[in-house]
Amino acid sequence: MRVGIEVGGTFTDLVALDEGRMSVGKVPSVRGRPDEGALQALDAAKIDLSTVDEIVHGSTVATNAVLERKGGRVAFVVTAGFEDLLFLQRHDRHRIYDLFYQKPVPVVKRPDILGIAERVLSTGAVETELDEAEAERRLCGFLGARTYDAVAVCLLNSYANSRHEMMIREVVNRNFPDLPVTISSDVSGEYREYERATTATLAAYVQPVISSYLGRLESELTKRGFTGRFSVMQSNGGIAPADAMRKNAISALLSGPAAGVVGALRQVERSGFSNIMTLDIGGTSADVCLTTDGKASLSPESRLDGLPIKTPMLDINTVGAGGGSIIWIDDGGVLRVGPESAGSKPGPACYGQGGERPALTDAHVVRGTIRADSRLGGRMTLDAGAARNALDSVGKVLGKDVHEFSDNAIRVANANIVGALRIISTERGRDPRDYALVPFGGAGPLHAAEIAEDLGINVVVVPPCAGVISAYGLLVSDTVHFETLTRNIRVDAEAPSQVRDVCRDLQRRCVDYFQGLGITGDLQYDVTIEMRHVGQAFEIPASIDAKDLDTLTEEDLKEKFHVAHEEAYSFATTGNKPIEIVSFRFGASKASGGRGQAIGQVDDSVAHDQLGRIAYRGGHVDCRFVNRKVLARNTSLEGAAVIEDSTSTAFVPPGWSAVVDDADNLVLRRL
Repeated sequence: MRVGIEVGGTFTDLVALDEGRMSVGKVPSVRGRPDEGALQALDAAKIDLSTVDEIVHGSTVATNAVLERKGGRVAFVVTAGFEDLLFLQRHDRHRIYDLFYQKPVPVVKRPDILGIAERVLSTGAVETELDEAEAERRLCGFLGARTYDAVAVCLLNSYANSRHEMMIREVVNRNFPDLPVTISSDVSGEYREYERATTATLAAYVQPVISSYLGRLESELTKRGFTGRFSVMQSNGGIAPADAMRKNAISALLSGPAAGVVGALRQVERSGFSNIMTLDIGGTSADVCLTTDGKASLSPESRLDGLPIKTPMLDINTVGAGGGSIIWIDDGGVLRVGPESAGSKPGPACYGQGGERPALTDAHVVRGTIRADSRLGGRMTLDAGAARNALDSVGKVLGKDVHEFSDNAIRVANANIVGALRIISTERGRDPRDYALVPFGGAGPLHAAEIAEDLGINVVVVPPCAGVISAYGLLVSDTVHFETLTRNIRVDAEAPSQVRDVCRDLQRRCVDYFQGLGITGDLQYDVTIEMRHVGQAFEIPASIDAKDLDTLTEEDLKEKFHVAHEEAYSFATTGNKPIEIVSFRFGASKASGGRGQAIGQVDDSVAHDQLGRIAYRGGHVDCRFVNRKVLARNTSLEGAAVIEDSTSTAFVPPGWSAVVDDADNLVLRRL
């Protein structure tokens, strides 16, 4: 048996696979104690841990540690003269018209930064040698005078030569063996000093939190009889053993949303869809990601709380439009939805747990797309009267009927999500109409068809058990590791051989990593190079098939750059403008043993098929309410219709049809 447990902001989901048999579970998350939510999910599913071979876990622990500033106290070691690096940042403003704009606040305070005399040039040559004895004297005095939970090191140009960083790590390990040390050349081998520094400090900041969290969870699992493997989802779309995650905690950011992308892709591939846009709407947020030719988009740099993170992560964009997102009126009298969320406690008003402010789930209950007598998550009863009162208290400010107001609130949330989807598609040079929209999470299928209409998308594919697809994704994710490196190479006749040399070195590092985990056998490789015209400030990613490295030519490299440039900017450069390679991203993966396992439909609710009415686009329309398990395969159902299962609800608007295909996916098409 293999078990996937994904902790979200509102619900904790579980999927267990046992020789083809599947069971699912969903319980409210425990705010501030996510490990308790994971254990409660195991209890609710009545799983005997002594029979479990592997548990794969995904959570927002690392993300919350940064957002809530509850990480460890970090000592930061830099090259002398660069002590203010984290505070100077960049000269750009992310909100240029905000008169009260402030730069993001680092996770390290100024008194906790120590400058060490040394200097490495961008070529890797040492200009000022590190005096190890003097460094040891200063480090011992600095670290001994305060209580720190971790140390981060980022020396100038260490991506080109990391010897001085490794010397400092050895000094700290020798004198403070219990103090974890993170060096920037390990977490990011690329240039751009500020971004590399924030990545190193964030990795050190969340490392004590992740280590403590995983330790508590592992200890409790062991007490309950678990003796199998314990793995954790990474933000790059792959899993890693818990021990490896402790050493590279930065990769735990966005682990939950990443699992959902992988799970959705694995399932809808069975219906022949490889170009998809995923839409994960849970209780707190909506997460979107683009997948082309069966590969999810990776971003070399992301931001969390305004701070850049220079490590490969799935290119996931998030907006505050979950089922618990609060509906409110701003000072200008404009209707807003989110980003504030009601969470799991008290939750939306319809939960009946004391919530008084209206949330998006309340709007669906009043509109009628969630039946008042349904059970949320298969077990939670709803209070329709409380939902109506909460919405009416806000809607009357605008003079709106409560049914019309509920529909308007849903349309506002949809508009927010459409904006997020455009960021990962049209702003990346991709046409949304070339993709199928794949919604999941408890509320994703409720919004998907209306969002697809706004984007011109004609196909929506809803996986079975869409509400727990992130937990399923944990079980079908590969073990993945990335190595990054900055190497400036001019694209000329000598470039192909230089590219091969760099890739062989990165491949060796990846193989060493897997061997260190005890993982053997064939690995799959993914190569991306960052390229630009000489003189440009930013790069464009271009992919290389690892199998083509041996035959790579100068013209191949130029062609890849021109194609990537046209895709990003809608035109290709011509002439003999010089091109250069700046950085490399080399990924290696080992296929999961559960990769071929499909997620089936699990629904123990009572079958039903009835008629009703819902508020829709300023009026009311007749709507059919059916349980998904009563739908015969390959039999079309036209909207308006609401299709329910124990984990999610799908809305088929007028002008759309729905059919369950042979892979058990619910395919919605625009008529």
